Amino acid sequence: MKAVSRHWAASVHVALSLIGLPYAAGTSGVCSKKAISRSFFSSTSVYMCSAAAHVKARCPVYPGSDTHRFPVPDHTVDWDTDCPQYSPVKYTAPTVLNKPAWADPEIGSFSPQFNSIDGSVDRRSHEGSYRVQNGKPLNPHGRTGLEGRGLLGRWGPNHAADPIVTRWKRDSTGQCVHHTNSQLPVLQFVSIKRLDCGEWAIPGGMVDPGERISQTLQREFSEEALNSLQASPSQRENIQKRIAELFNSAGLQVYKGYVDDPRNTDNAWMETVAVNFHDESGNSVSELPLQAGDDAGQVSWIDVDSSLALYANHLHFLETVAKERNAHW
Repeated sequence: MKAVSRHWAASVHVALSLIGLPYAAGTSGVCSKKAISRSFFSSTSVYMCSAAAHVKARCPVYPGSDTHRFPVPDHTVDWDTDCPQYSPVKYTAPTVLNKPAWADPEIGSFSPQFNSIDGSVDRRSHEGSYRVQNGKPLNPHGRTGLEGRGLLGRWGPNHAADPIVTRWKRDSTGQCVHHTNSQLPVLQFVSIKRLDCGEWAIPGGMVDPGERISQTLQREFSEEALNSLQASPSQRENIQKRIAELFNSAGLQVYKGYVDDPRNTDNAWMETVAVNFHDESGNSVSELPLQAGDDAGQVSWIDVDSSLALYANHLHFLETVAKERNAHW
């Protein structure tokens, strides 16, 4: 994440491994498949989660702080459920209150236009219209036990984009490797090890104001997985050529919507668009040397498998990719 979002990422030191599970953590979302029209990439389908109770957004201790959320059991998550005893803790991180360029001011000092494009900031949600109460947006997936913005810069949706770059695993002769149990071909994806929490994840980052999602997907992958900012002019030209070839090809949009993220609050939340770009022949991005950018500790091609432990709900994205491409899972 660079420019506006680089400063945000640098300030977020999220020790997710220290965060316990929220109350009644067994709740899971139910996903449905919806057809969509072709847009900036040749997308064929999108998986959007229904409004099930979020879990990570109710983690007892807010990441990067000692702030404890007000307990929110599953049956009181929905805003339509009467909960007179609900008293969310107020918290916005000092890094956000310091008024960096990537963050909104406090409500009262400005009047954001929610559910619309507000200047260069897109305040629309992928989930549809969200409620605004007392001048503040309400999390479309319900109560989190904390109001304010926490570590997030924007009131309402904070938009991100996650490029899932895959290839077929091949042996020394160039033949596709099939899994011994499923007998299906094995996919590999580019994964980065996050500096903030040490977990492996899909490279991705925030959509800068006025930026198209297609631009974010390409920029984040080249910066986080190929360290293009540190490359020489000739190297950068080669990187951009290979990247453009892959990202201009048909991409499979596998998710668009709310992210159950521990940074979410009652008034600010993460949303993303995850798109799979597949190097079918293995002679495009696959031939470029991976090098971690300054937001990643490590970067590597990793076999796609259901046993992986990944950041946030990235494993669900990979499951969709594997099944859509008839690969091992």
